[in-house]
Amino acid sequence: MMQLFSDWLGVAQGWLFETVIQPLVFQLGFGEFIEEAFEGTEWLLIGVLELLLLFLVLRPLEALIPVHKFTDPRARRTDFLYTVLHRIGLFPVLIFFTLDPLMDSVAAMLRFESFQPLNLESLWPAQLPPLGPLGGFLVYFVVLDFFDYWYHRASHQFNWWWGLHGLHHSQQNMNLWSDNRNHLLDDLLRDVYMGVIALCIGVEPAQYVMLVSVSRILQSLQHANVRIHFGRVGEWLLVSPRYHRMHHAIGVGHTLGGCNFAVLLPVWDIIFRTANFTPQFVATGIRDQLPRTDPHGVVTPGREYGKGFWAQQWLGLKRMVEYARKDAV
Repeated sequence: MMQLFSDWLGVAQGWLFETVIQPLVFQLGFGEFIEEAFEGTEWLLIGVLELLLLFLVLRPLEALIPVHKFTDPRARRTDFLYTVLHRIGLFPVLIFFTLDPLMDSVAAMLRFESFQPLNLESLWPAQLPPLGPLGGFLVYFVVLDFFDYWYHRASHQFNWWWGLHGLHHSQQNMNLWSDNRNHLLDDLLRDVYMGVIALCIGVEPAQYVMLVSVSRILQSLQHANVRIHFGRVGEWLLVSPRYHRMHHAIGVGHTLGGCNFAVLLPVWDIIFRTANFTPQFVATGIRDQLPRTDPHGVVTPGREYGKGFWAQQWLGLKRMVEYARKDAV
């Protein structure tokens, strides 16, 4: 089945590249990036397929079994813009026109120094049955998720970083598009971090595309406004919408004692004692968004995180600088 999908994707990629992307690249004078454009076409196709899948599956579920009613429709529309930019727009361009050439240069330099990247599949004991394509995929899936856990947890531990990541948590109308509601700088840092790790452990480019795609689909499910959990056993195996919603709980906010940092596999939260399996569908947001009342009854509005895309990006940079200055004092 995977081979059939891969073959179909290859045919579609070739047709789209030859009929649309390649003529456009040459017309714009970017012929030197033709190889990266071909790779980027694959990301474009995967992104379109992801958007269709999410809309056809998760959108009806949000209507059938929602956790909450939407109080701000604009917030969901803005999240959708983030998703489009991330899946089929800005970020594939950033990855393939910036990160990939950088990775190629690093790999070439390492080979020149006689350093061979680690290949986790080669470490599989010979006396055991061979991993095969699916086994190799699962090994890299688990290892990359381990590193993703620590990236995510770190974004809650350093104040300047939280200034960026707080944008993601400020959504009080969490929905299926909210996974991509991130500051562009935070996303770029994560893409570079995960790309470097994938290179170092020997992930093949085609494998990496599928690993990223599966991860993104699962994370969209986690953020969806759906009253879904995976049962007593399943909650320990895969991050569910209920489990991840606790991570976004407005009562938890940005604290060193936060919980449920796991991106896909709760096992990391269990091992490192950050798991919270409380069976509740909690309200989401950040504590400082709430209005505050002083002892004299004076009400102070909560912090503003921005309503539109550009306002959110600008305020994220301001928070990062503000929190960094506080740490420096």
